Amino acid sequence: MTSPTLSDFLPTTRKEMALRGWEQADVILISADAYVDHPSFGAAVIGRLLEDEGLRVAIIPQPDWHGDLRDFRRLGRPRLWFGIAPGCMDSMVNKYTAARRLRSEDAYSPDGRHDLRPEYPTIVYTQAVKRLFPDVPVVLGGIEASLRRLAHYDYWQDRLRPSILVDSGADVILYGMGEQPTLELVRRSLELVESYDPDLAYDDEGNALLTATTLRRAINGTAQNGPLRQSVTLHDSVDDIPFGIREEDIVLHSYADCLNQPRLHAENFHHIETQSNSDEAARLIQATGERWVVVNPPYAPMTTEQLDHSFDLPYTRLPHPRYEGKRIPAYDMIRFSVCLHRGCFGGCAFCTISAHQGKHIMSRSRESILREVEAVAQLPGFRGNLSDLGGPSANMYAMRGKNLKACAKCHRPSCIHPQVCPNLNGDHRPLLDIYRAVDALPFIKRSFIGSGVRYDLLLHDWKNENLNRAAAEYTRELITRHVSGRLKVAPEHTSDRVLQLMRKPSFRLFHTFKRLFDQINQKAGLRQQIIPYFISSHPGCRAEDMAELAIETKQMDFHLEQVQDFTPTPMTTATTMWATGYDPDTLQPVFVARTPAEKQAQRMFFFWYKPEERRRIETELRRMGRPDLLERLFDIKPTATLAVKSNNKPPHHKNKRR
Repeated sequence: MTSPTLSDFLPTTRKEMALRGWEQADVILISADAYVDHPSFGAAVIGRLLEDEGLRVAIIPQPDWHGDLRDFRRLGRPRLWFGIAPGCMDSMVNKYTAARRLRSEDAYSPDGRHDLRPEYPTIVYTQAVKRLFPDVPVVLGGIEASLRRLAHYDYWQDRLRPSILVDSGADVILYGMGEQPTLELVRRSLELVESYDPDLAYDDEGNALLTATTLRRAINGTAQNGPLRQSVTLHDSVDDIPFGIREEDIVLHSYADCLNQPRLHAENFHHIETQSNSDEAARLIQATGERWVVVNPPYAPMTTEQLDHSFDLPYTRLPHPRYEGKRIPAYDMIRFSVCLHRGCFGGCAFCTISAHQGKHIMSRSRESILREVEAVAQLPGFRGNLSDLGGPSANMYAMRGKNLKACAKCHRPSCIHPQVCPNLNGDHRPLLDIYRAVDALPFIKRSFIGSGVRYDLLLHDWKNENLNRAAAEYTRELITRHVSGRLKVAPEHTSDRVLQLMRKPSFRLFHTFKRLFDQINQKAGLRQQIIPYFISSHPGCRAEDMAELAIETKQMDFHLEQVQDFTPTPMTTATTMWATGYDPDTLQPVFVARTPAEKQAQRMFFFWYKPEERRRIETELRRMGRPDLLERLFDIKPTATLAVKSNNKPPHHKNKRR
């Protein structure tokens, strides 16, 4: 592989623009991540997509937001707009743990530095740009804006916040993965700037420049094309809403009402989740102060051809040369991996994938995948091993409804909970074909599956012998050929009651899969481990549930490693439960471990085997009046005089004075 030069990357400086002969960019993207020219990094995807449309695109990665804001000025004014790309993760999730402590490193910054990204970069960057270029449109995209497109609970500030469009002052949000609405907005914008219009701004040479005012015309459209799909706009009055409020629109409870009555926020979220995953979605409208936030329905899922096009763009697949000699942790994790599909129909209550990517599986073609594998094999340092052939869930590739008309009318957030939909075609043969085609390449030694595997899809009775046989064959091949010693799966909990709230299958299914995993390894002469993921403090989970989890996993001979305390993130069912105390699906009250002490009282049960945790666990179980759990966990019988009732009062002694 020939080493790429500066001109092979999207320009990040005036000097790099000059190498291409540019005086001005059409679009300038401002990214809170380091610029890695790879299809796993959002700014690179949108930049390459716009470049492919013939636009001049530049990137300002991780600008300094302090002082005179010179980084925001260095590329000048774009002809069309500034695009804010706040990063591959929500900035607060990226920066802080569930205990609100600073993470050990920022995975998307060079050398893991923490000081290169502000909190809420969507807001900080937009306000900086609007201060310097008040009339230039600002278009928001990425995880942070997408999942904060309506009123949302912010865990780090412990309050309900309005749409990030209100707080930032931007002109529009393009939510979701972004390719389709971005291309449509470009088309509409270019139609405006390529025609003489006295309302447009013009530079000294007479070239038309888009402004915030004219961008609204492009977004709102005409009677023929209508408002831009998969976009969020802000309007000064109800009369300003394009085409008015129609009968088919859903008017959510206002932001002010949700502040006063949290249950109303739970009601809203039920509509938000339902419409986000519907092929026949309604427009969502929410009053925020004197203004109105309007969320237009999403585009249809991308076709295989559209997805192939996005992945086949001419990425260098490398960090920009400005980072030479520096480590970007997130890039190190994915540089020898290949993503096969987008979307997830699992609908887990705590997961944001369906809110951002959607529940419909969008799969790449076999040819596109193999082309990327060949490109990965040319990268410096490649030794023949692919770290992951996966996706949001490893084994959903090419799966979809058998009757797509039924899918179009379906409003279920999950295709596999509370039971697997009979319309789902869970055929693992297309995925097996991909694995075998990749492994047959002469330069591939091993391909591993690092993404999470849904074992409920493997164990389900599909009422079709061919599908059952394919699932069994996939399971054997996965375990014997694609596991690097440890297979990670996510049962998340052992309590069926908690799992029901999580939208996860019963833990009994994990027992079945564990037995199958052990049998296949024994037959193949392999010594491999299964590593389960678990969550504490999920809404509905109590300390007793965590004690039961510790007991059951101990009986299975697990010393848990892959564990986490529940972190409320915007736009999930679980976060709505945590913030409001209500299940948005049923509007029934849900217990929430909210305080740090309550959360720690649950988390410590993961580590029952550590001597430093045992005394605290014993104290907590006695406080709860659960000597039965104490006996089962540590194989001891506490004396009656040490047992304390759950009302926290000390034991009563008649001879106290004596």
